[in-house]
Amino acid sequence: MSTQPEAAAIPVEEVAESEQWRRLSPRMLVVHPLQELIRAAPALLAVLVAGATSGRGPWWSLGGVGLLVVLGVLRWFTTTYRITPRQVQVRKGLVRRQVLTVPTDRVRTVDVDAQALHRILGLAKVTVGTGRSDKGHEGIKLDSLSRDAAERLRDELLHRRGRPVAEEVPGAAPAPVDPEVVLAALEPRWIKFGPFTLSGLVTVGIVGAFISRLLSETNIEPDRFGPLKFVIHQLSSAPLAQAIAEVVVVLIVVVVVASTAGYVLAFWNFRLTRHTGGTLHVSRGAINTRSTTIEERRLHGAEISEPLLLRSARGARVLAITTGLRVGRGAERGGTLLLPPTPRAESERVARAVLANPDAVDIDLVPHGARARQRRYNRALGLGAILAALAFVLWALDVIGLGIAVATLVLLPIGLLLAADRYRSLGHAVAKSPGGTVLVGRQGSLVRRRVMISREGIIGWNVRQSFFQRRAGLATLIATTAAGHQHYEILDVELGEALRVADSVLPGLVTPFLARPES
Repeated sequence: MSTQPEAAAIPVEEVAESEQWRRLSPRMLVVHPLQELIRAAPALLAVLVAGATSGRGPWWSLGGVGLLVVLGVLRWFTTTYRITPRQVQVRKGLVRRQVLTVPTDRVRTVDVDAQALHRILGLAKVTVGTGRSDKGHEGIKLDSLSRDAAERLRDELLHRRGRPVAEEVPGAAPAPVDPEVVLAALEPRWIKFGPFTLSGLVTVGIVGAFISRLLSETNIEPDRFGPLKFVIHQLSSAPLAQAIAEVVVVLIVVVVVASTAGYVLAFWNFRLTRHTGGTLHVSRGAINTRSTTIEERRLHGAEISEPLLLRSARGARVLAITTGLRVGRGAERGGTLLLPPTPRAESERVARAVLANPDAVDIDLVPHGARARQRRYNRALGLGAILAALAFVLWALDVIGLGIAVATLVLLPIGLLLAADRYRSLGHAVAKSPGGTVLVGRQGSLVRRRVMISREGIIGWNVRQSFFQRRAGLATLIATTAAGHQHYEILDVELGEALRVADSVLPGLVTPFLARPES
């Protein structure tokens, strides 16, 4: 007699309907041509300029626009998808026909993303993550579904409700909603951490580079414009120190405003919720919205990240260590962000809420000892001393001035401060409780990271020793995992302690490599 539970019965009509091939929303006929036009705008502009001499530039550009519109329309006719009880299938392509298939039991995450144009038309883009996203496989993408169909698809794949996924049906009863518990929601006081993210600095740099390139290509002289002419005259007539101070103050103001605006746009309406179906749901965004759903059984840990500026304001953010989400291209864009920059106490509270063993957040870390501290100082001061010595050699050869050579000496005290902070960040621990065993490691100065990985997520160990580590009796313990970055390090720990930690987390795994066989 079989002891396995029987599968829930699904009506034949519902199964047949769920296995029908469906198209994307017809409203994508507006979205995709516009997207293609935006991507090809530089090329179309180049064609227009290149054909200006012959008088055919506008016609060539018009032909290019028409071709892009046709390609965007063809995507709707050539893309179909269906959801079966066992598979997600997508057919696409005209000349090169492709059929993408993902077993439903391989689905790890579902992202529902809606940019401004999508939101206007009531559409969304769905990305189905399969756990291979960090290796260049971004899963299955469906762009564009109606908003309701996208949410039903997410529920079907992750909440396992067993109902068919279809486009909206007039007069149909609304789908039931899982009860949810709100773990965190945006508070106005969080916005003050926006300027400490430095996201505005990147934005200002990109915009500045674009404007500079545009002025160079079009041969436009900035001093011909009234406001710019006044600014250039003011800076050129002021003393050098005053001009530098004015530029720095203006740059700081612009970066602060841009960073704050970016924070608001990215995290407006932020909510982190837990559903009874065993999932975590993150939604955020003011203009472009994004919703990410993570199965908790795929969540193998969390990371509390504290960049230097954010740490100075006693802030932090929380990242998920899970399979199926990209981390190599940026945690926030990859969907691993569980909590945006917030007060550190709030980050710790959320980390405790999502971890199976909350003790991992507060457990005291084991310091790495005097030899690890000595390596921090040797590396920091050694690099500064080499650069300073090289600068004085170049001064002796009349390549640089004495002032530049003397200025390099400031690297030495900076190195001392950096080494001290890096050592203070070092630490590790093994947290054990009825909720599970968690490996905790902390490191970093410019970005301090406290990583907490559950034993179930660790699939092996690497113990690495460089030449200098062997002389100091230290090693780097590396936990390998299928989640997050796939490997997490505990730096410069004594070799015996590294092996003890590995055996404590996964008893017996390293024993065959430690015990000497009897002769």
